[in-house]
Amino acid sequence: MKTEDIDKNLVSATENGEQISPILPEGIKNYLIDIDGTICDDIPNEQPERMLTAAVYPDALATLNRWYDEGHIIFFFTSRTEAHREITEQWLKIHGFKYHGMVMGKPRGGNYHWIDNHLVKATRYRGKFTDLVEKEVTIQVFDDGKHE
Repeated sequence: MKTEDIDKNLVSATENGEQISPILPEGIKNYLIDIDGTICDDIPNEQPERMLTAAVYPDALATLNRWYDEGHIIFFFTSRTEAHREITEQWLKIHGFKYHGMVMGKPRGGNYHWIDNHLVKATRYRGKFTDLVEKEVTIQVFDDGKHE
């Protein structure tokens, strides 16, 4: 799916008779992927001169490009700043990453807790990029009376 086709594939949604934000078709995922330490060497923003020579993680490249080819949406969500965008795009192109876009300026420091009105799934990268597998875990949720 090309970047310009993302909006064309969104499906209208309603809740309680009111139109809400559109959703992706069944089976299509919005992947938000970190860059440093996830698809390549972990390089701090304070050393941008290393960004162009970062070693790519081959399993990340193969998996993300396959997901892209399967029609999923690939966005990089990185702590790199707008000042690093051009060099980051150049590095992604050199290594052949297929992606739809990049969101710069993710807060640094980890320990993320994403709160959204859409379903959010999080996967911690631990050194190997593979297909995702099912796993039961304990998570924190709002006490809205709708959980067991």
